[in-house]
Amino acid sequence: MWRVFRGPNSLYLKPKTLDEALSLLASPGGQILAGGTDFYPALGERLPQGRVVDITALGEIRGISTEKEWIRIGGLTTWSDVIRAPLPRCFDALKAAAREVGSVQIQNRGTVAGNLCNASPAADGVPPLLALDAEVELASAAGTRRMPLDQFLAGNRKTLRRPDEILAAVLVPRRMEDAASAFLKLGARRYLVISISMVAAVVQSDETGRVAEAHIAVGSCSATARRLKDLEKDLVGLPSKTGISGAVRAEHLQVLSPIDDIRATADYRRDASLTLVQRALEACVGSH
Repeated sequence: MWRVFRGPNSLYLKPKTLDEALSLLASPGGQILAGGTDFYPALGERLPQGRVVDITALGEIRGISTEKEWIRIGGLTTWSDVIRAPLPRCFDALKAAAREVGSVQIQNRGTVAGNLCNASPAADGVPPLLALDAEVELASAAGTRRMPLDQFLAGNRKTLRRPDEILAAVLVPRRMEDAASAFLKLGARRYLVISISMVAAVVQSDETGRVAEAHIAVGSCSATARRLKDLEKDLVGLPSKTGISGAVRAEHLQVLSPIDDIRATADYRRDASLTLVQRALEACVGSH
């Protein structure tokens, strides 16, 4: 049975199992509390309203496991968990991004699912997971469903998660486990920064030393992070060696839609992204 606490205008519920949590969310009006690193700052000085379903006790959806075709990252896995986990080489970019998620205290509490469900254009975890062809698993009392991460992210602060669903896991296909990967982020300062642009790249080489497959994702330059599909196609077959960045052209970034804001102009973001893409690719081929 779940724990219950009442506030002035809220009901705090702490289920002990995923089934209990999904049962609570089956009734309209429930809000999910996971790490709380986005939940509480969004309230400001206000108190929570309505039913708050605290899922932090659901150990069954925390942790990283290896399946036949997938590596499963539980939704409640923290960024510190990701950093410490013994993961294949292709996850180097995700580990680098995990170290950029706020402070160490935030990394200890913030969850992978929370980062994705918050759906900020500047979410550090999104580009590396997009570059890994990740899918999300959504659980509800009615069952589970899966979808590609790029479909799940529907816009700025928007996802396709229904109110009765919990993002139970992120699933990464194992076909590129030995691929090189890199994550680069540009901000106005070194630490605790919202990015101006960030790039994740994953490059798989074949036995002849040429690019067999490449995935590049750019964040903070559109309503959601975007894959550079045309560039990915153009990279296939090129030698996986220093100088590969010469294949990157400004036209490859036309799918991005950066904005002017307090951190940077759209033009600066586009130019910086081009440089970051080039550097990320060089980092991948330089690590062979």
